[in-house]
Amino acid sequence: MTIENALYLIPVQLSDGDLAAVLPATNTVIVREIKHFIVENVRSARRFLKKCDRSINIDELTFYELNRHTDPRDIASYLAPLEAGNAMGVISEAGCPAIADPGADVVAIAQRRGLKVKPLVGPSSILMGLMGSGFNGQSFAFLGYLPIDGGDRQRKFKEMEHNIIHNGQTQIFIETPYRNNALIATMIKSLPSHLRLCVASDITGEKECIVTRSIKEWGKVEYDYSKTPTIFLLYK
Repeated sequence: MTIENALYLIPVQLSDGDLAAVLPATNTVIVREIKHFIVENVRSARRFLKKCDRSINIDELTFYELNRHTDPRDIASYLAPLEAGNAMGVISEAGCPAIADPGADVVAIAQRRGLKVKPLVGPSSILMGLMGSGFNGQSFAFLGYLPIDGGDRQRKFKEMEHNIIHNGQTQIFIETPYRNNALIATMIKSLPSHLRLCVASDITGEKECIVTRSIKEWGKVEYDYSKTPTIFLLYK
């Protein structure tokens, strides 16, 4: 297969398991041909590439690390191989690159420079959680992590409630996995009992669980999402 001179956005698994169950075979064919990668973490990117095809010679590849420690002034230089005529790939820690991910910064530079960008098919916890929630998929907002400060978090809850009630907008957010249970407990205490909360946990994994209940109903059941990657959705 001949690949294009483009910046390929390469999705990875959300959970451990069979790669073929969540990623098209075409992705692996493309990955085999790329020698230059922009990655969130070199070690996990190497593991992913070996899982795609054990015959890939990792030592022949070039990696540029793009994460919260990267100097923004260095990012533009990462695209030098692409500008020289070599296809490049972007790999993040989980899911789709550039979605709630620092990969968006290099994609923005590529677009400004008129370089071709090709997103590949793969799992997104945001979209898969929304698909399984039963909530409004025509109008929604992904908010990332909620504020840690108690007062700021309460104000964010009020803002989300307003957007749900008055704008009919699904609110989507995440939390550090070990705080998942505490977040649910706080929502039970803070949000109107009639709002519905969907908790989508370990998406595409062996313990995948996507459950929608009212806030009142969540207050009556036992749950444990500690240390499990989880996405939260709120709607009326």
